[in-house]
Amino acid sequence: MKRLTLTAILAVALLSGCSSTEEVVPDVPPSELYATAQEALQSGSWTKAIERLETLDSRYPFGAYSEQVQLDLIYAYYKNDDLALGEATIDRFNRLNPVHEKTDWVMYMRGLTHMAQDRSFMHDLFSVDRHDRDPVPARTAFRDFKRLLDRFPNSQYAADAKARMIFLKNRLADYELATADFYVRREAWVAAVNRCQQIQRLYPDTEAARKSLDLMLTAYEALGLEEPIANTKKLIALNPS
Repeated sequence: MKRLTLTAILAVALLSGCSSTEEVVPDVPPSELYATAQEALQSGSWTKAIERLETLDSRYPFGAYSEQVQLDLIYAYYKNDDLALGEATIDRFNRLNPVHEKTDWVMYMRGLTHMAQDRSFMHDLFSVDRHDRDPVPARTAFRDFKRLLDRFPNSQYAADAKARMIFLKNRLADYELATADFYVRREAWVAAVNRCQQIQRLYPDTEAARKSLDLMLTAYEALGLEEPIANTKKLIALNPS
């Protein structure tokens, strides 16, 4: 958490006027600068788009393009994987525009940004699923999408947000399952049972919930608890893998 906080502070400092590169952007009218930024966005030249948009933001913070520049920056930062900068820009936009016609999109982008922060280096590089990594960004993304659905149930982004919440729920359940498995391997039987029960309570409709029954049975058998053993076997029979 400390590392993320420092990153966020750095992002705010960068947003206050420092460009993401050392290139000097020509001193041209804002309309021309914005047009070149749009061309870069359309072509997927995220770094160039960010240069132009950051320059517009610093030179004309209250200009005609101010709100749209911030919205474009949110998108460009996300596409360029500048996630801390994107999160800081979202916070800034919401602070300056508490009521805006594109608030649902901004909430959706917050969820996407936090979801992207959940990616692991090992997964991106080697396609290795490290579901035991810190799930804080995934939990935050889940809350972001839930807030979007609660506030804007008819948003055009609602369907995708629901699908992403299902994915995130399974991601969080898998993390809890990995933790329960860790306890079983360490023979921390009570901790394993508690974690398995938590999975079944919070994520009952996931594959992890079904798998947690096997771990819970192992723990109960190690503890010699006959009635819980019998009950768990019944649950396993009712929920075959």
